[in-house]
Amino acid sequence: METGRHGSQSLGSAWLGLHVLLCSSLLLNAIFFAHHFLRASPPPTPERLGDGGGLSWALQAAREAEAVAAADCSGHGGVYRIALRHLTHRHMRGPDGSVLLQWFPFNLCSGNPLFLEPYWRRHAAASAVVFSGWHRLSYITTDGAFHSVELVRHIRRLHTAVGNAVVDDKHVVFGVGSTQLINALVYALSPEGNAASPPASVVATVPYYPAYKSQTDMFDGREYRWDGTTAAWAKNGSRNSTRDFIEFVTSPNNPDTTLREPVLAGSSAIVDHAYYWPHLTHIPAPADEDVMLFTASKLSGHAGSRFGHAASNKACHCKWALVRDENVAKRAISYSRQSTYGVSRDTQLRMLKILKVIMANLQGKDDIFAFGYDVMVSRWRTLNAVVSRSTRITLQKIRPQYCPYFKKTKEPSPAYAWVKCEWEQDVDCYQTLLGAGIISRSGISNDAGSRYTRVSLLKTQDETSTCSWRGSPNSSTPRSTAEPLQAPAPCETVNC
Repeated sequence: METGRHGSQSLGSAWLGLHVLLCSSLLLNAIFFAHHFLRASPPPTPERLGDGGGLSWALQAAREAEAVAAADCSGHGGVYRIALRHLTHRHMRGPDGSVLLQWFPFNLCSGNPLFLEPYWRRHAAASAVVFSGWHRLSYITTDGAFHSVELVRHIRRLHTAVGNAVVDDKHVVFGVGSTQLINALVYALSPEGNAASPPASVVATVPYYPAYKSQTDMFDGREYRWDGTTAAWAKNGSRNSTRDFIEFVTSPNNPDTTLREPVLAGSSAIVDHAYYWPHLTHIPAPADEDVMLFTASKLSGHAGSRFGHAASNKACHCKWALVRDENVAKRAISYSRQSTYGVSRDTQLRMLKILKVIMANLQGKDDIFAFGYDVMVSRWRTLNAVVSRSTRITLQKIRPQYCPYFKKTKEPSPAYAWVKCEWEQDVDCYQTLLGAGIISRSGISNDAGSRYTRVSLLKTQDETSTCSWRGSPNSSTPRSTAEPLQAPAPCETVNC
């Protein structure tokens, strides 16, 4: 009995010792784990800023952006992170851009769409985009593509909602602004370059957008060549049956803002609808050409994002194009991939955000088209009132038209004034306006002659309102000769 009792006690002691050893081991492992993985967090770094698990790196980015955006240079410019200084309009000076230079020439040459900047300042929060340094490192986006499927969907929705283009049977092609798409579409519509296929003739109707000629001449492809204006070929219809024509049509036209259609029967038309939006024209019906070009710069004002699209029934390369023909679209896409490997993924992300803001406010109190129309129609009224008192210069005639988008007859709100100098001695209208302190774009660049010049109405409110036609338009000496103008940069070489 004693032996059995002692054996039982020994066995119990052994189990107790084993239990203590196991618990000690688990305790030591727990202490090691806590020391190794749950020690105090490191000091805050730019990647770990925030308050209680909220925003981290995004908070720092937002603070920097807001601090920069808060400086408006007295309303005459802005501060940008890349420069960290006031970048003011050309005619303003001073540390905060508040000093007006009385005789600095106003540059109303370019189509820089800064008239929409106040709209986006109003929608700063909704339109802001913040993305991390590791976002979209890859060449491709979704399913091996170079374009955002979601952006394509929003582009289609926007055209349908606005009623300015038929998109159901079109391929959407992206490009780095209109300049890339111009040559992409010409390439896509041209015959294969070989001895049996003569080069296609690229033409346009005067006055035309200068980049059509300059781009075609610069690339000098064996598949196509610049062959002048449609007027010369329209007179020789019988000789055109064996020739392939690629005709550029801008509607509304740049520079005279008229709505246009192809002139040459049977030509492959590239219809540039950059200005076919309700704030710039009346949109009589949805456009439905085989190849159509659109751009973000005149839609939303984001010219610096360099984004456009084409729509077509054929495969082609363009800014943002709607293309009906699948083969034309494929050639255009191929051109884009070979030249730039597609449009910047960051740009696509930004434009998707912009389109979402536009779509959310259509037909509402913050409709971008209503805002833009109010600005542009006011500028056109003011300019007409000034020019109507002059016998020296005249403007293009535009009558009010019914606009289905606004559901009313709207007054003209063109992007440009197409100015003609009527006095016999004013053989160079560009120089005549320069004498009044206004830099314009000479009609020579559009093959329209020196008696015409283009004045942009798209610039800032500073440049269009402060820029009075200095001196009487009827005066032969519109400004004091004692105050020489500073020499402007040559405007004719800038395509916009």
